[in-house]
Amino acid sequence: MRIGEFTDSFLPIADGVGRVVLGYAQTLGSKGHDCYVITPMGDTGCRGKYPFEIVDFSGMPLPQMPQYRAGMPLLDQHYHNRMDMIEFDIVHVHSPFTAGQEGLRIAKKQSVPLVGTFHSKYYDDFLQVTKQEVIADVGVKYVVAFYEKCDEVWAVSEASAETLKSYGYSRDVIVMPNGTDVRKPVLSEKEKALQQYSPHGDPILLFVGQLNWKKNILHILEAAASLKKSGLKFRLVLAGQGPHRSEIEKKCKELEIDDLTILPGHILDTAKLDGLYQAASLFVFPSIYDNAPMVIREAAAMGTASLVTRGSSSAENIVENENGLLSVDNSMALARTIEDALKNPKKLAELGKNAQKTIPVSWDELLDTVLERYQRLIGLYL
Repeated sequence: MRIGEFTDSFLPIADGVGRVVLGYAQTLGSKGHDCYVITPMGDTGCRGKYPFEIVDFSGMPLPQMPQYRAGMPLLDQHYHNRMDMIEFDIVHVHSPFTAGQEGLRIAKKQSVPLVGTFHSKYYDDFLQVTKQEVIADVGVKYVVAFYEKCDEVWAVSEASAETLKSYGYSRDVIVMPNGTDVRKPVLSEKEKALQQYSPHGDPILLFVGQLNWKKNILHILEAAASLKKSGLKFRLVLAGQGPHRSEIEKKCKELEIDDLTILPGHILDTAKLDGLYQAASLFVFPSIYDNAPMVIREAAAMGTASLVTRGSSSAENIVENENGLLSVDNSMALARTIEDALKNPKKLAELGKNAQKTIPVSWDELLDTVLERYQRLIGLYL
C-alpha cells in the first residue's frame, strides 16, 4: 500500500500531532508499506534512518512557534516534480491547513480516498491568537468545511469527536486513539536523569509539552508555590518550548519558585526523555485544552502515573487512584493532590505500574486497525 501522511508539524521539533504522524509513518514502514510524510520543509537530520520517505515543500517558520511553518507547496516546483512521481493508494491528512489542503488536492487529482484526523481544539487556538470570538467562529467554520470534504473523519478521543461535532460537523466520526512507542525502561537513563535534575534526591514533578499558558501551566506554578510554602521538598521540571517560555520564567521568579524549577527546553533525545519520565515521581498535566495527549501515554509506558484535570480529554484513560490521579481545575486543589501523592511514594509507584499496564497501546497494534480501515476505504474506490 502507498500511503501519504500530510502534516503541518514534523521533525525535528514536533508537537503532539507531528509525533502522531511519526508513529504512523515509522510503523507503516516497518509493516512493509510505502509511507510518505508530506510536510513543510525542516531540518530532519539523516533521512536514511527512517523507514519512510519525507517529501517536503517550502515553508517559513512562524514567529515564536518554531514547530510550525507556513507552507507554500503551490510555489515549490521541486516539490511538484517529486509528487508527480508518486501514485498514492490513500491520503491521510492531520491538519485542515496548508498540508491538509495539499492532501485534499492530491486526493482529488489522483482519485483516491481521503482520511482526515481531527486533533486539536481549533476554536481555542484561533481565540488565543486573534483575541476575537467572531474570527474564532469563522475559523471553526473553515475547519468544519474542510473535514466535510474527507471520505472519513477520525478523532483521537471521544472528547475530541464531541468537540468537532460542537463546531457544527454532523457526519459520523470514527474514534482512532493514538498509539505509543512501548519501550522497556532503561534504569541507567533514569539514574542519569535523577543526577541531572534532582541530585539531592527530591521528588520530581514533571510537565512535558508546549510552554503555552493554554496548557494550564499557571496552575502548576501556583501549586508549586503553595507546596514550597508548606515546606514540601521537590523539583519542578517543565520540558518543552513554546511562545510563553519567557513569561513562565518571569512568573517562576514572581512566585519565588525559580530555585526549584528547571526548564530544559525541547528534549530531542528519546532515551533522555524516557529517563526523565522514569525519574519523575508524578507527571503533572492539568491541561483542559489537549485531546488525547501523547505525553500521558509516554509517561505511563515508563511506569509513571499522571495527575490530570477531572473531566478533561486527558482524563479519558485515567481511573482515579487506580492508574492515575484527578484534580478539579484550580491550583489549590492541584497542590493538595500533589502533596498527598508525594507523601505516599509506595502508592505512587503502584499507580505507575498500573498505568504502565493499562494506558499505553503500541503503534504496532493500533496500526493494524488503521490498515484495516485504509483497505476498506480503498476498496470503495475500486
